Amino acid sequence: MEFFTRLEAEALKFFNLPQSDKDKAGPPDPFGYGFKKIGSNGDVGWVEYLLLNTNPQITSLKSLTVFRETPEIFRSTVNDYIQAVKRMTFEVVELMADGLKIEPRDALSRLLRDEKSDSCFRLNHYPPCPELQALGGRNLIGFGEHTDPQIISVLRSNNTSGLQICLRDKTWVSVPPDQTSFFINVGDALQVMTNGRLRSVRHRVLAESMRSRVSMIYFGGPPLSEKIAPLASLMAKGEESLYEEFTWWEYKTSAYKSRLGDYRLGLFEKKTGGAAGQ
Repeated sequence: MEFFTRLEAEALKFFNLPQSDKDKAGPPDPFGYGFKKIGSNGDVGWVEYLLLNTNPQITSLKSLTVFRETPEIFRSTVNDYIQAVKRMTFEVVELMADGLKIEPRDALSRLLRDEKSDSCFRLNHYPPCPELQALGGRNLIGFGEHTDPQIISVLRSNNTSGLQICLRDKTWVSVPPDQTSFFINVGDALQVMTNGRLRSVRHRVLAESMRSRVSMIYFGGPPLSEKIAPLASLMAKGEESLYEEFTWWEYKTSAYKSRLGDYRLGLFEKKTGGAAGQ
């Protein structure tokens, strides 16, 4: 908890800077600082964020020179957190492989451990919006509904509500905040790799009227050239793939051309395979 508290404090130092200072770390292309605008296709939200590449060959962390007094504290704190959450994520996906009887056991974790893994880290800040109280309980979208395209997402937030998930009957349910826990989201790529046994979760974030929400998410993705298809060791005899094979680069390119709320996997479902949409 002491480590988490330090990271939150350093993140808030950044998000509480004057807007002109924060803008020096952006605009995101795709990495850097962003405010309200989410992607390049018209999606907006009540959010500001920092998006960083976690590949050690990429120097996005080094580019955050906006911190004038203690830049190394922030950079080292973020780096320490990324390395720790990576190790935990490797263990989590190996436990998932055990449960699904996937062989080899590292079929998923090797993709995240790869030096060319296309993984990233996001710090989100949802400022309080006092005007909400005057809107008669109406919702303000902090981050619109979507599924995560990668293999897996590991999220942690402060003790402020806002996260919601969509159930099969299209009902939105609030996830109680718990700053001592990690929330694991299955991504689109893992849905394909398990041939629909695990489903990517559609989720969104609502803004609060009086409290700010800070969340930190590690998105574990495979190398860009990795072919995404159901894992052979998981498929039952005679079972057909519900999806066309594609590379992660192909899917990522397609996903980032879409709007947040689009059903991105629909373009890659086999038309005769009976894949269930979301």
